[in-house]
Amino acid sequence: MGWHGEMDYMARHGSARSRPDELVAGTLRVISCRIDYAASLDDEWPALHDGTRAYVARYARGRDYHKLVRDRLQKLCDRIEAEIGAFGHRVFSDSAPVMEVELAAQAGIGWRGKHTLLLSRDAGSWFFLGEIHCALPLPVDAAQDEHCGSCAKCIEVCPTQAIRAPYRLDARRCISYLTIELKGSIPEELRPLIGNRVYGCDDCQLVCPWNSFAEVSAEPDFRVRNGLDRATLVELFAWSEAEFDERLRGSAIRRIGFERWLRNLAVGLGNAPHSAEAMAALAARADHPSPLVREHVAWAIGRQERRGGMMRKDTSDAAAHRT
Repeated sequence: MGWHGEMDYMARHGSARSRPDELVAGTLRVISCRIDYAASLDDEWPALHDGTRAYVARYARGRDYHKLVRDRLQKLCDRIEAEIGAFGHRVFSDSAPVMEVELAAQAGIGWRGKHTLLLSRDAGSWFFLGEIHCALPLPVDAAQDEHCGSCAKCIEVCPTQAIRAPYRLDARRCISYLTIELKGSIPEELRPLIGNRVYGCDDCQLVCPWNSFAEVSAEPDFRVRNGLDRATLVELFAWSEAEFDERLRGSAIRRIGFERWLRNLAVGLGNAPHSAEAMAALAARADHPSPLVREHVAWAIGRQERRGGMMRKDTSDAAAHRT
């Protein structure tokens, strides 16, 4: 079907994804775990509706979760070994071809929502998943029933209509894919729909009724860094590459690189309300060495100019009407 876009590993490792013992020889069971990550549960819609702000998905505002989750899982393995002796195991957290959501659903942590994320009755979906592939013949937990019912809010709210049907996500249209996984040019027809989302997208989670039961994480590493919950597009677009590397050291955002960071911010500025500040910020990057950045900056400048022209026309029409 090709809905995975450039994420070729999904097709390449299909067998290992569905058969844990092919990924880690000797695996008898998978221990699935979760850790909450929301630093706050404040209303996010004002930020999404303010076109001058840069929206970063909640999970990426603090430190990168990959190493933290794996370290926690390894500590659990160490405690098990202290009790029973050495046993074959390997830990993962979004770091290998592991069907995390499906495994967590089978382990009874929650159920797969219509947006394809895992949902829990007591925690919503604001959590990370991690797994321990192990050679222990542990008892098997029962899966949970599905509790989405007739609700389709996540499907209806998706800005790019990436959720084609319940449980069917076209990654090629998903804003998280477009701003994080896609290496090249963002399709022009999708750019206006991205709005001010510069790294990931939370819309389908923000509308989910089950997230009213979510709790704020007590983990210090997930606290917001660099003001990423309130930063403006112009402010972030002004960062130098050295500032990007230094400020986002230890952040999941850093892995997309400075070029794609500027690409995403340029799209946000193209969708922002017309302003002299936005135009000046874009003009400063118009001759950027990267063709990818130049392309998206040129598009954004064109959008800003058209919006500015419409504003001037509206002002002229209003003045003519008064006279």
